[in-house]
Amino acid sequence: MSGERPTLPPVRLHSDAELAREALTSPLLARAARLARWAGPATRVGAGGELVDEQLPEAAEHLGLAADEDGAAEASEAWRLAVDAGLVEVTDPGEGADGSDGSDGSEGGSGATGTATAGENLALLTSGSPQDVLAIWLDAFDAVFADATAPVLDDLAGVIGEDGQIDFEALEWDPEAEAEFLEGVLGNLYLLTVSEGVADGPVPLPALAASMIVPDDMGEPTDDVLEQVSDAMMRLDDQFRVLEPIGLVTYQPVDEALMAEEGTEPEPPADDEDVSRYGMVALTPLGLYGVRARMLEAGVDAPAVGDLAEKGAEALLDGIAYFPEASAGAETQLWLGRREPVAAARELLAAARGSDTGAPLRRLRSQQALSLVGPEAEGAVREVLDDAELGGLARVWLAEHGASDVPPPPEEMVFWLAIDTIAAQLDVDGEPDELQGLVAGLTGRHSGFFDAAWRVEHPATADVLEAMGRLHPDKKAAKEARKAAFKARSRRSG
Repeated sequence: MSGERPTLPPVRLHSDAELAREALTSPLLARAARLARWAGPATRVGAGGELVDEQLPEAAEHLGLAADEDGAAEASEAWRLAVDAGLVEVTDPGEGADGSDGSDGSEGGSGATGTATAGENLALLTSGSPQDVLAIWLDAFDAVFADATAPVLDDLAGVIGEDGQIDFEALEWDPEAEAEFLEGVLGNLYLLTVSEGVADGPVPLPALAASMIVPDDMGEPTDDVLEQVSDAMMRLDDQFRVLEPIGLVTYQPVDEALMAEEGTEPEPPADDEDVSRYGMVALTPLGLYGVRARMLEAGVDAPAVGDLAEKGAEALLDGIAYFPEASAGAETQLWLGRREPVAAARELLAAARGSDTGAPLRRLRSQQALSLVGPEAEGAVREVLDDAELGGLARVWLAEHGASDVPPPPEEMVFWLAIDTIAAQLDVDGEPDELQGLVAGLTGRHSGFFDAAWRVEHPATADVLEAMGRLHPDKKAAKEARKAAFKARSRRSG
């Protein structure tokens, strides 16, 4: 079978142990864990599991935060995360732990309150496996993601309906649309991060916002589109400020001086402006792990280097078929590292056989994988010297490794290997400029190439000759290639 092109390039993740250490030191989860350990029999919570107002100053002091509204807000945020991540367990304010009505009976109290005890997940942060820690962090990420997409309630009284509930229509807030927008942004940031040579550092916030707003086929954005990009930048500025403390991103916020200069929402930067003033964001290694986990849960094909290490050679060759070169090499090295060289070589060669449409590319990937195997594999490679499909690549391997007594290939094998190699290149790259050089070189080394090539018994012969007719820089040779392609098709259909 031919390898299917993955939706995304493969990501290189840090080890679970490294990611777990990052999770434990993410500011918000670390604060949540400290509050969970601080909580005791005297800790009182409200109806939603939140700390009662009277306890917030003490919680903020325990975290080393300022004794002001900001400190209380940060302590409250850390406590909510501790509850959401299962680090603390709260009792219903209507029923105390001893079965009483939950009221402390003190004057000036806040009415019925619940209590908090350590949750099951708290112990896992210190005694659990790295996978346990990462599972807790993913729960925390989900909770913070929900906070990031929640509406900002500047005037709470103005959006409370007659039934006492928040009127989301009055807020003009669509929770599904908000979540979908942020998922899309994180997906684009992930793609920019894992695509080799695309984003080597932080991504400018305007570019990220534009990736969600500006159509691909739009030349100069209209004023309306620029206004939408500006609105999106401000939304993302708020959201990344919320997401940074959980360790998902590193974020340089929009310069507040721009707000003062241009009103509440700055225009996207001009070409000659310092784009960093408009916000810069990058996924952390932990963020790559978290976004990928959400993608996998949503059914997105998001491969990671190492996924194929325990699978068979055919799965490896199909899996890396369309990987970028560096990622394919890294995946192959991991696969080879788990196998004895001779056995690995035999398995790779066996998986390279076939006449299906994906076979040429599979053979090319097999040849590249075999180049990473040491000279111990020579015996296994010599075993296929007489194989019509593998004899050519076997001779290439032996020559590259300085082997002696390499038998010259029959002419038929030379032409078959040429067709197979070009078919593989066409599959993986289309028709890049570099292929022109390969085509011209082949025909230059072999006089009468097309007279022999159309007779090659290969499923891709006609398609390859047609491509050579399009690619060959010499018009006369290109015409010969097209004629040869016609002969090859007539021969197969005759």
